[in-house]
Amino acid sequence: MLEENPQILTVKEVAEFLRVSERTVYDWATSGTIPCGKLGTTWRFKRSEVEKWVNEQLSTSSKKNVTFSPIEIGAILDPSHVMLLETDSKDVALLNMLDRLSETGTVSDQSAVTEGIFQREKLMSTGIGLGIGIPHVRMDGIDTLVMAVGVSTSGITDYESLDGQPVHLIFMILAGKDQHTLHIKTMSAISRRIKNPVLREMVMQARQPEIIYDLLAGETTV
Repeated sequence: MLEENPQILTVKEVAEFLRVSERTVYDWATSGTIPCGKLGTTWRFKRSEVEKWVNEQLSTSSKKNVTFSPIEIGAILDPSHVMLLETDSKDVALLNMLDRLSETGTVSDQSAVTEGIFQREKLMSTGIGLGIGIPHVRMDGIDTLVMAVGVSTSGITDYESLDGQPVHLIFMILAGKDQHTLHIKTMSAISRRIKNPVLREMVMQARQPEIIYDLLAGETTV
């Protein structure tokens, strides 16, 4: 019988395999995003096709529209700077991420960096839409560009994003005053990686920092 074939997956099994919700898998199936078929009214998926599809999604998201020597997220992001956010408050989320950078010895003057990040947010929210926030600052006293990543499953509701939606994925970038080019390359690397809706959804629903890092750094294969 079909249910006994290990190469044929159900919606629930695909959700567990990809570490996303069953609702997400169902939406991908109904929209034709993920390769699948129907047996009566039930969606079914071939494991080999799902594996191929995911690997294509993960590999192509970092290779398009590169107009200069690119930099990859894995070259910037330290695994210890990836964290889960258990708050729906923007201010608390940003402070938690700054605390993490301070704990790892990356930020030497936390008060100055904190002031810079929050001053930037007062000028204009860095919520760019699609559940993404990119708080950033360039200032004196920072010698090496660093990044932190925070993921909130429930969503940060007061981020004031451009599309008015909660933020689930935050990239925090701290750069030196003279690191304009590297800062731009970093923003471009983030854009290339997260514009893929499949990858973005997998990152937002990941519950382990190690998995989040591997997805963003392009080190995850299925």
